[in-house]
Order: sequence, then C-alpha cells, then structure tokens
Amino acid sequence: MAKKEKTAITPTRVEDYPEWYQQVVKASEMAENSPVRGCMVIKPWGYALWENMMRVLDDMFKETGVKNAYFPLFIPLSFLQKEADHVEGFAKECAVVTHHRLEKGPNGELVPAGKLTEPLVVRPTSETIIGDAFSKWISSYRDLPMLLNQWGNVVRWEMRTRIFLRTSEFLWQEGHTVHATSEEAYERTQMMLNIYAKFVEEYLAIPVIKGKKSLAETFPGAVETLCIEAMMQDRKALQAGTSHFLGQNFAKASQIKYQTREETEEYGWTTSWGASTRMIGGVIMTHGDDDGVILPPMIASSHVVLLPIIRNADERADIMSYTQRLASKLRDLDYHHRRIQVEIDDRDIGGARGWDWIRKGIPIRVEIGPRDMAENSVVFARRDKSHKEKVSMTRAQFLAEIPQILDEIQLVLYERALNFRDEHTRKIDDKTDFYDFFTAINLDKPEIHGGFAMSHWCGSPACEATIKEDLSVTIRCIPFDGKPEEGQCICCSAPSGQRVVFAKAY
Repeated sequence: MAKKEKTAITPTRVEDYPEWYQQVVKASEMAENSPVRGCMVIKPWGYALWENMMRVLDDMFKETGVKNAYFPLFIPLSFLQKEADHVEGFAKECAVVTHHRLEKGPNGELVPAGKLTEPLVVRPTSETIIGDAFSKWISSYRDLPMLLNQWGNVVRWEMRTRIFLRTSEFLWQEGHTVHATSEEAYERTQMMLNIYAKFVEEYLAIPVIKGKKSLAETFPGAVETLCIEAMMQDRKALQAGTSHFLGQNFAKASQIKYQTREETEEYGWTTSWGASTRMIGGVIMTHGDDDGVILPPMIASSHVVLLPIIRNADERADIMSYTQRLASKLRDLDYHHRRIQVEIDDRDIGGARGWDWIRKGIPIRVEIGPRDMAENSVVFARRDKSHKEKVSMTRAQFLAEIPQILDEIQLVLYERALNFRDEHTRKIDDKTDFYDFFTAINLDKPEIHGGFAMSHWCGSPACEATIKEDLSVTIRCIPFDGKPEEGQCICCSAPSGQRVVFAKAY
C-alpha cells in the first residue's frame, strides 16, 4: 500500500469535508468564531480579501449609475408589519431590541431597563426602511430612476452556523432601486445579476449558472428572483448572488409614488440585489485543497510573499537589502488596476514559513538565498501547483512575467472548477436514478454520487416540496441558457418543457 502523503490540513476533503473547511478557515487565519454564538471575527487576511471584493464590485456598480448610501441598523417593527409576505420570510431569524439601557439589579447584576415604546428589529435586510426613505425622496418622474447601494452588516439569527457560509451576522451589500416602469426595473434586475456573474467568474474564478428561482425559492415579497449558482467541491450548490424584481409590492407597502409626465400618480417599480461574505466561503470551497486555501490572484489578499533564506547573521543585511529592492520593484507593477501586493516574511522558523503561506493561499512564494542574490535570480512556487514544484528565473524575467504568471494561475483555477462542475453535472430522466444520485448509496464511489442534476420539472410546487422533503434537494434555478425540451417531470411524470438544476445546497 502506498504511503499516504502528509497534508497541511487534516482531515482531508475526502475524509471529512465540513471539518476540512473549518480547519482551512482556521489555518489560513481568515476568521474565527467570536464570543457571540454564531458570529465571526474576520481577521486581517480574510478582511483584505473582502476589501478587494468590495472595491471591484463597488466600481462595477458605480459604472451603471449606482450611488452609495447608508441606512440605520435598527428598523421599527411597524415598518416590517407593512409587508406581510416579507416579514413572514424573515420572522424566525429576526433579532429584536426591546430596551434601551441597563441597570443594576438587586444582586448587582445588569438587567435590561427602559423599555422601548416600539421594538426595533436589527436589520435582516433593508427593503422596508429604505422604502420609507424613498417615499419621502421621490415625488416626480424626474426623481427616477433612483439607484442606491448600501455596504453594511445584517443579522439573521441562524441556529446552525458556519463561518462565512451562514452566520448570525454577516457583511454584505444590498442595492435598492426605483423605476418608472416595470420594463426598466426588470432590466435593472437582469443587469445586476450579470454584474454578479461577471465578478464571480472573472475575479473569483468560480463558474456559475444564471437562472430564475422557483416560486418556493423566491425572495419573500418579490415577484421574481434571479440568481447565480456555483458548485463546491463537495458537489453542493452555493447561491453566490441574487437580484430581485420586486414589482410594485414594496412600493405599495411603503407608499413610493411619483407623478408621471401626464400628471397622474403611479407607484414605483423596485428592485433589490445583494452579495455577501459568503463569497469568501465559496472561494475556499471551490479552490481549496488539502494544504489550505488557494486564492485567485485578481482578488487575493496579497499576490507574492518573499521568503529570504538567511543562514547566518553576516548574510542578513545583504539578503534583506536584495529582498527589499525586489519588493519595491514588484510594488511598482500594476495587476488588473491595482498594485501588486507583496509580503516579506523573514521569521526564523525554517520551513514552517512556507507552509504558513501555502495554507493562506498566497498565489506566489519566492525564496531568496545567497546564491539567488549572487546570480541576480529568484526561485518561486505557484500555489496552484504542487508545493514541491519550483521555478528559477532571473530577477528581470520574473519582474517582466509576473502579471502573466498571475493570469495563468487565475485561468487554471477557473478551468479546474469548470471541469469539476461539468464532471458532476448529469442529465437524469429516471426517478430511481435521480433518487440514487442524491442518496448516499455510493460512498465507495463518490465520483458518481451527488452534484447537479439537470432534470425535468412540471412546475408543480407539490413535486418540488416532495423532492425537498425526501432528499433535502431543491431547485437551485431554472437556467436562462436552458433550451426548450419536451420531457416528463422527474417526480410525477407530468409533461415538462425544460430542465432545471436540482442540487443539495448550502
């Protein structure tokens, strides 16, 4: 029996994928659990990743005319009561503030005091409070369209949490727009979904399927929800971004009205759209391996780490000077509209330095020793390849080629993820095969178990509910690129005109 190769992360993905994920988050120093149950502390390495995501998305939003604003964290309960469907969708996840101060009790303990006249909900999403502002700001067709985005945090009191993927508090952006016509609002809904798809595919190197949610999976209160769905390495789906066409539902609840050119009064047509720190979890689960995270260069926290190899004190000054000069030259280079980010790690901890950066997923590791300095060269390793595979080249060549090397890593990660998704996506027309695909009967052959099933659905909520109850499988989306195709519903055998994407999901 071949000796098992030692990995930086235990257990491996095959041995225990959920625990592998938790250990990767910990070992990469991206985040950790906080003292507050279900919440997380995002550490600098993870927050730098989020900052890069925010920067790119923010620019993409603003190119379409969107402006940023900020609204209160607390929402009056009466605002949520205006929209019954919306409230019902979030009611079980709402955190509610009922008092405004603390006082000492009879035994010196702190107890809530000063009961609020009206309870305040810690925002699970902001449609209602932003709708209230829109009702004051909009009075004429001249005020439209109104295109706003908010970067902030929300609270959804989750019972089962996992860092980045599902936490009681998380960071996100939520866009909200108002339009004069249904057509303009729906066009904006599609536009923002396309932005999410472009960002996730081109920057996060994660292939996605664009589509529409079924009615059961539609955002509470929305007319239609559009989404992008990605496959993780455990073959589950991750919803990576959503864009909602809200029709006039929220406008009527919040009294968002405007005077038309014909001087009649009409309700506005609204949209909302959002993406969150769950995308970081998607990056980890799509690209990570049994040695840790692999960060796509276009959003990586840093691009390069320089590891000076100093064997004695006499070498230190010269090698560090060489390292600093190389770092300076690298930092002068642009890579996709930002400077190349460089780390220098001169800790005296031997080979552990390299493994630290492997676990953190930095795209390129560069070793610099006396011979490299003498030959004016560098030795580097790419995170998308084996840690044993190293390349030597001249310093000048490395500086000239590093943008291309980073692009190669980006492309490798995308193609690897796309191939994985394609390998685990299957057209299934037989109900028994469908149930077998999502049932753990092939544990000895995981390559044929689970993934995306492209199967027919008659459109019945009852069939959708049956499959969800039996298998914990949901319709992830009705894909936009799906071609009309006659078939039979995978659940009831009734006629169907198109395949949909079924999967287990986060």
